[in-house]
Amino acid sequence: MQFRQKALSKLQSPEELDLPVRFARPQGRLVLAVTVVVMAAASFWALTGTVSSKLSAPGILTHAEGSYVLQSPVAGQVTGVLAEEGQLLSPGAPLLTVRTDQGDRPVRVVTGGRLTTLVAKVGSVVTTGADVATVERVKNPGDPLVAMLYVPGGAGSTIPVGAPVDLSVQSVPQHQFGVLRGRVKAVGRAPVTQTQIGGFLGDSGLAEQFSRHGNPVAVLVQLEGSSATKSGYKWSSADGPPYALDSTTPVTGAVRLAAQRPVDWLLP
Repeated sequence: MQFRQKALSKLQSPEELDLPVRFARPQGRLVLAVTVVVMAAASFWALTGTVSSKLSAPGILTHAEGSYVLQSPVAGQVTGVLAEEGQLLSPGAPLLTVRTDQGDRPVRVVTGGRLTTLVAKVGSVVTTGADVATVERVKNPGDPLVAMLYVPGGAGSTIPVGAPVDLSVQSVPQHQFGVLRGRVKAVGRAPVTQTQIGGFLGDSGLAEQFSRHGNPVAVLVQLEGSSATKSGYKWSSADGPPYALDSTTPVTGAVRLAAQRPVDWLLP
């Protein structure tokens, strides 16, 4: 009975069609406006914006011609060491004296350069073909350093010549002096083997480290010079470290790749 009365009352009451209809509150309009603005900005960035990325790779500071391992051409006991590490040697300069069955024989450097590592000591016994020293191929100690990076083989094609590179130097505190600046000078056309890396660096241990995840691509980085720093190179800080950089110092390079479009649009 109560339901019947409510139904009759509803039929007798007007529909109130003359009252205005509120579609949205002011707060809803504000949210809608903000959403439209954000979507418009995102669409504009998707059409015109770019994304930059970096490729990180290990490497080492060296000179452009690399180093080589000097091996003894004779077998015997070392009776004399005629040079010190860090010394600049001319081509054919004697490095060691080895006592053999035919008398004392000199061991000479093949090409001139800086003696970076001396393995043989007075009293040690060497065999024919044994590694006795590492010599860096450099004519002048003041020749500029370069950085040789070893990037994964598949990533080599993404690196353009001239790309800027930020180098974190292992012997330089980055939080205090920043990073070393450089640019890509050359990119290898094909991956290099562990043997090739060892032949260039004169260090089989480094060669194994750089090729641990497969044959990498060698990337030559030219350091940017600066007369305002003690090291003679440009840093992200104003002065850089208050000392010179040494060759064979490990580095980690961050290559800044070319900017890319975030969305590729396909038009009919």
